[in-house]
Amino acid sequence: MTGFAEDVTGGPPHRVAVLVRNGVMPLELGLVHQMFGAAQAAGRPLYEVVTCALRPGPVRTDADFPVVVERGPEALDGAGTVVVPASHAADALEGAPDGTGYGEPSPALRAALARVRPDARVASVCTGAFVLAAVGLLDGRRATTHWKSAELFRRRFPAVRLRPDVLYTEDGDVLTSAGEAAGIDLCLHMIRADHGAAVANDVARRTVVPPHRDGGQAQYVPRPVAEPELSTTGRARAWALAHLDRPLALRELAAQESMSVRTFSRRFREETGVTPLKWLTRQRVERARQLLEETDRSVDRVAADAGFGTAASLRQHMQAALGVSPSAYRATFRGPGQLPAGAAA
Repeated sequence: MTGFAEDVTGGPPHRVAVLVRNGVMPLELGLVHQMFGAAQAAGRPLYEVVTCALRPGPVRTDADFPVVVERGPEALDGAGTVVVPASHAADALEGAPDGTGYGEPSPALRAALARVRPDARVASVCTGAFVLAAVGLLDGRRATTHWKSAELFRRRFPAVRLRPDVLYTEDGDVLTSAGEAAGIDLCLHMIRADHGAAVANDVARRTVVPPHRDGGQAQYVPRPVAEPELSTTGRARAWALAHLDRPLALRELAAQESMSVRTFSRRFREETGVTPLKWLTRQRVERARQLLEETDRSVDRVAADAGFGTAASLRQHMQAALGVSPSAYRATFRGPGQLPAGAAA
């Protein structure tokens, strides 16, 4: 878990540059501005979000209107994070014999991306991953893209470790996400890595989106919104969140929906993309993060309240999920001087 944002106590906001091309999807452009723009601490914005193009001026979108971009590629020079949304225009990537537009990047696009500073974080939304792959940024790395374009991506870029079944990936300082809405999850993930769960959850509340969907969750859920006449697992999930501090058996969750364990497990995976056990573990990690950031409870107490039972179990799960110990996480997002007595672990 590596944060990229500058010190928020006095430094300038972290600059996020969105590189758009003809055929950009307005939703993908807007979501980056919306999510990062909503992040703040003590009323102070944590990010500066700018849009740039290969040349200033009107840029066609895939909708029935253009957007006017005032900045050219020079805006990439000082950016700490660069985001490349998708483009469905045939001239976005030139030279594709199959007419898909996924050919070689134009010299102007290559020159623009060459301006990105070496220590910057680079991310793509949807088929924007084709651009990152085409310039070699994804070679040997894990990456994803929209599931409809996965096979084409795999054929064109065999050196990339494609994960076509996940919402987003992070491999060092390069991140990729699946279709449009997964870009929201990716932005929240970056905000969470930079400033912690409390800030990311506040952004989610402001924009009325789920606060956390893990990157490993499936892209395609057979029934993403269950039909009203069908039984769902939503009541069981709400009940579990209210009882995370105690052991939860699968049969107890199934009983909340009056289902057999087998039916409940199948329905749960259809509706969430993950197993009940994996979902519970992720929710407990998120609860622990929140408690470490927002309370002075000891690590032992946090472990108990999040349902891990012991500090050793909490350490194991946080190391697996985030790569840090509870005390290191607390020090990162609260500062060493704010550690309560008994917090070290």
